Amino acid sequence: MTRKHAIHEAEAHVVTSHGADFFGEDRHPLKSLTSLAGYAEGCLSRDERGPVVLLLTNPGEGGTMTPSQATEIAALLHKLARHRFVRAKESAVARALADAATLAADAGEPWEWRIEAA
Repeated sequence: MTRKHAIHEAEAHVVTSHGADFFGEDRHPLKSLTSLAGYAEGCLSRDERGPVVLLLTNPGEGGTMTPSQATEIAALLHKLARHRFVRAKESAVARALADAATLAADAGEPWEWRIEAA
């Protein structure tokens, strides 16, 4: 009988503003963003995937998008979330990111994110 250890190694997360939790932030594992970037490369057209893939593969230490940039990215993330070849787990991450970007754009505020090593 094998036994799984309850303690896992800490992994980095991306924390975005205008999220759905109590503090207005969402946390997503960095691995799920890089996985989502692979889907974006395969499911979006060449013209559309540029800004999305760049954001997902290289979020940097943190960043900010203007409301107009957030609106553009949100539309592409919604499209990616609805694509039939994107698995449910990655689709949920894309939907959460798109919703956060939309909320920021609707409020006329910048959409911000940062990397936290857990």
